[in-house]
Parts: sequence; C-alpha cells; structure tokens
Amino acid sequence: MKVTVFGAGYVGLVTGACLAEMGNHVL
Repeated sequence: MKVTVFGAGYVGLVTGACLAEMGNHVL
C-alpha cells in the first residue's frame, strides 16, 4: 500500500511515521 502524506506540518510527519510503522510505503 502506497500512501502519499500531504502537509509537511506536524500532523503530516506524525501520520507518516504511524503509517510507516504499520508497514505502508510512505512517499
């Protein structure tokens, strides 16, 4: 599953980290 995280703010970084921990490929 490829996920693109929009918003380079705090929320975007936290969301990206959580998705990465779940094993998703974050772009």
